Order: sequence, then C-alpha cells, then structure tokens
Amino acid sequence: MNYRQFQEAAQAAFDEVPDEYREGIDGLVIERRAEQHPTLPDIYTLGMCDTESYLSDFVSAETTRSRILLYYGSFKALARMDRDFDWEAEIHETVQHEIRHHLETLAGEDALEDVDYAMDESFKRGQGLDYDPWFYQRGMPMGRGVYVVEDQVFLEQEWAAPDFERQAHLTVRWGGVDHRLPPPPELGDIHFVLLHGIQEPPPWIELVLVRRRNWLDDARRLFSSSRPRVLHSEAQVQPVGS
Repeated sequence: MNYRQFQEAAQAAFDEVPDEYREGIDGLVIERRAEQHPTLPDIYTLGMCDTESYLSDFVSAETTRSRILLYYGSFKALARMDRDFDWEAEIHETVQHEIRHHLETLAGEDALEDVDYAMDESFKRGQGLDYDPWFYQRGMPMGRGVYVVEDQVFLEQEWAAPDFERQAHLTVRWGGVDHRLPPPPELGDIHFVLLHGIQEPPPWIELVLVRRRNWLDDARRLFSSSRPRVLHSEAQVQPVGS
C-alpha cells in the first residue's frame, strides 16, 4: 500500500467511527516516518493518541482535545516482515485503539501516562495485588494485537467463545515465525498465557486471549464497576513445521 492509499484507508477507518466516540478529537494525522521501539528489534509503534487537556474543574470533550497519529513507515516496516500483513485490518485496529485512549481520558482513566500506568499495574499483578487486567493495552501498541510494557510483550487475540471451543490448537506469530500451542481449557473474559519455547524471545511474552466485545461493550466497560473473569496459565509452543 503506497502513502496515498494509506491516507485514504486511514481516513475512511476514522470516519467509520460513530460521531459520539470522536467527540473531542480534532482529526487524524499521518506521519511518513517509522517509530521503532528503542530496545526490542522488529517492534514498531503504529499509532498514538496525542492528547492535551486544558485547565478546568471537570473533564469533557471541551477541555480535553486529542489528535490520532498513524505512522505509515511503521506499517510499511511490519508489512515487509510479515507476508500475511493485513493493511486494512491493522489500520482499523490502530485507529480504534487510539480512539479508545481518548475515551479513557474523558472517563478519567488516564491520570498517569499510559506506559507508567501499565508498569504500575504490571507490578501490582506480580505482587498478587488487585490490578487492572486491561493494563497491557496502555502499553505501546507495536502491531496488530501487540503491546509492549517495558520488557514485557503481550500478544492479544480476540475470540468468540463458540469459535474458541472448537480450536484444536492456537497459533501465535513472533519474529516472523508461526508457533502453535494447545488452547487452555477455558477462555474466561481475559486469559493470560505465559509462553515458553519461542526462540530469541523477549524476557517475558504472553498470549492474551480476550472474549470478543463490540464498541458498546467497550463503552460499558469504561463506566462499569463489574470485574471481568481473569485467568492465567502457561504453555509450551512449537514452531510450525518443526
């Protein structure tokens, strides 16, 4: 996909988002450059939500303004590494992810910088304390369903429960290689699976299985006090073809 095609596809994805979810967003900006992770190879930031809040006694779309940025160079770099790279799907997911950041700011959930927040919640999780199970989504988005929190990598997959129950195995892709693993017995709402056996892995890599939601579910989650069912397990992976 060339730059002009990318611009058109990104704008179309942005325009498809309902107006009520774009309130307070001043527009979409396309950067030609790639935004690479400073320490992890082959990891790129696809987009970000650039938010500025103005002094006020309350948070609203009038006092909190955002721009959605997409990095064309990052998309292009990932497409070179992955023969199955889906430009359209990646664009839609990145736009929706960054708009979700804006919504979280309006809901008062962005009191800390995203990465700092994710690191704090990850620490709580490691200590066995109560934590936000969606913390990893506040890390750096580095590709479709890939989030990085310091030296931890989270590979997110969404599943509808009936489809998940029919799977004989799951597949994750890392370093240009597909890996298979047995599915855990339960999906839950969020299921963290610590992966073992990936060649040249980061210090910590997890598959995060998420029960499929829609925009309405996401909005309800932001304003609801109900807790999702969170599960944890570990799995040994095998490179496909080995």
